[in-house]
Amino acid sequence: MVDIATRVYNHKWKIDPIVRSLIDTDFYKLLMCQSVFRNKRDTDVTFSLINRTKSIRLADLIDEGELREQLDHIRSLSLSRGESTFLRGNTFYGKRQMFRPDFMEWFEGMRLPAYHLEKRDGQYELTFEGKWPEVMMWEIPALAVLMELRSRAVLRDMGRFELQVLYARAMTKLWQKVETLRTVDHLRLADFGTRRRHSFMWQDWCVQAMQEGLGEKFVGTSNCLIAMRREVEAIGTNAHELPMVYSALADSDDELRQAPYKVLADWQEEHDGNLRIILPDTYGTEGFLKHAPDWLAKWTGIRVDSGDPATGAEIAIDWWTSRGEDPRKKLVIFSDGLDVDKIVELQNQFQGRVKPSFGWGTLLTNDFRGLVPNDALAPFSLVCKAVSANGRPTVKLSDNPEKAMGPKDEIARYKRVFGVGEQTPIEVIV
Repeated sequence: MVDIATRVYNHKWKIDPIVRSLIDTDFYKLLMCQSVFRNKRDTDVTFSLINRTKSIRLADLIDEGELREQLDHIRSLSLSRGESTFLRGNTFYGKRQMFRPDFMEWFEGMRLPAYHLEKRDGQYELTFEGKWPEVMMWEIPALAVLMELRSRAVLRDMGRFELQVLYARAMTKLWQKVETLRTVDHLRLADFGTRRRHSFMWQDWCVQAMQEGLGEKFVGTSNCLIAMRREVEAIGTNAHELPMVYSALADSDDELRQAPYKVLADWQEEHDGNLRIILPDTYGTEGFLKHAPDWLAKWTGIRVDSGDPATGAEIAIDWWTSRGEDPRKKLVIFSDGLDVDKIVELQNQFQGRVKPSFGWGTLLTNDFRGLVPNDALAPFSLVCKAVSANGRPTVKLSDNPEKAMGPKDEIARYKRVFGVGEQTPIEVIV
């Protein structure tokens, strides 16, 4: 087992690359990248860093030179022979050769494009511009680098014994969660914690702890590199990025209204089974389901990623019932801000009514709350989103207005087109 505390202590003395592989990323990014490569590869897209927690002044904590060094290292990465063999030959979701030869040939030669970095008002403005398949691959490593550099900055002045005690406490905290979860019947739980993890080593430790502590109740990890190394299932489907960009490319209100369904029509051409999971909340779950074509009701399930999770699941159950589908056969994946108590509550509430599953993110891989003075390692909400496509702004409404993004006039237009009314704000913690 890796001595995490010693490795953290040694970070003070030499460069230690945070991201060492292009597949140290969420599996859904690879699936989406292949879809984009097939359908929209010439689209010009801009991604931008967005720190929703303004009280965390990243530019005051993280040295710009060190950040550039880490980002430049990522630009030097390419797929290793072993990684390419894993993607080309492994079985994912029961399907061999998930990744097509033309996509793999492109991916093997791909290097991440240039970035633009500035400081402003205690924050970093970090943007990536270029063709969509290349630029989208920056999202997860950029977030992982910033989150880990923040962790390193907080831990920099700690001695080796202090670090040993800190990680012993963090391990105990996580294991207590595992002990609670192992008593929950019929649990299905995956690690979704790559983008806002404490560090790569810590995420890897968390996955190993879940493997040992939960057994078959732990169904896999979103991190493709860890899935390969630990021989667990790589978990992931698609994200808000797809409908956001497709919608930005729409030339009329009617095209905009149909864009989220066009995304899933393209997806359906490539995937079946458990990869057919609807993410309905980009422009409001109720409106999306109300106007959804009948073929979507036959998909395997839904991911609930914003708003009140129980409300989202009830809406899905009512929708399936209205379309003549049996909700008990449908998968509902909860993935927003989860921790143990909420996982247990939702499992008890929906087991037998649907097939509940959980994507446990930041509070699995970055829960150091209460373990250092001033709670300086508490997790915070950092995202990297597509903000424009072919020069047009993107918009996300969400079921939680606190997660909305885009120009105000475009947000108003999207709300009108998608019929989004009053929404209940929910605090965004992670």
